[in-house]
Amino acid sequence: MKAIDLYKVRHGFGQFCPKAVLFDMDGVIYDSMPNHSVSWHDAMEHYGLDMPFEGAYQYEGMRGTETIKLLTCEQWHKELTNQEAEEMYAYKSALFAQRVKNHPANMMPGIRDLMQQISDDGLKICVVTGSGQHTLLDRLLSDFDGLLCKERIVTAFDVSHGKPHPEPYIKGMQKCGVSPYEAIVVENAPLGIRAGVAAQCFTIAANTGPLPDELLKAEGANLVLPSIKALSLLWPEFMTSVRQELGTTRGNN
Repeated sequence: MKAIDLYKVRHGFGQFCPKAVLFDMDGVIYDSMPNHSVSWHDAMEHYGLDMPFEGAYQYEGMRGTETIKLLTCEQWHKELTNQEAEEMYAYKSALFAQRVKNHPANMMPGIRDLMQQISDDGLKICVVTGSGQHTLLDRLLSDFDGLLCKERIVTAFDVSHGKPHPEPYIKGMQKCGVSPYEAIVVENAPLGIRAGVAAQCFTIAANTGPLPDELLKAEGANLVLPSIKALSLLWPEFMTSVRQELGTTRGNN
């Protein structure tokens, strides 16, 4: 597969041998971005800040407090303290928690089948999210019983730097005990893709939101697909290509 060859050349890796898949959560595992979009807009409007509905997709993956600090710096020309940003994010989180009671986020079509295929192929599964929303995090282990474990979930509370910094995905790789050439990142947002690429992982974009494919490609995604279901359907072919690549590489050693 050309995407695999280009990935190896870009990062100078002699092989690509995936042993773990690191999933973003919002917009990848759950169709939760519409709720985030409304909550972010309403919360920031409450404080006199402009946050367009599509802004939630633009800043997705960044820790909430970092998003707020960025907005206030741009619009108020003021740098907030951590406490001020945390108080504002707590208000946004409360709005989100209230909204999901009436608009619960469904699992993305194809996500469970995709995870099952990954597990059947012997790869580890990790969730790497910039979220600290307990209303969604608490669902993961019950919704994906037997596929996910608590020890392989990275949240905003586990890192010092959120996406687009590579730390969240580096942390995910550490929890899985793998190197970059052994990891696949599945993302839907520009900042998350940038983080995955910066961590030197093979990064797949599932464009489940309103942003153009070109924006995701520009961030360095190795593959751009229209949905999680599309990735689920492609997975057997993708893994066949991986095994063929590995067979060729080993045969040349």
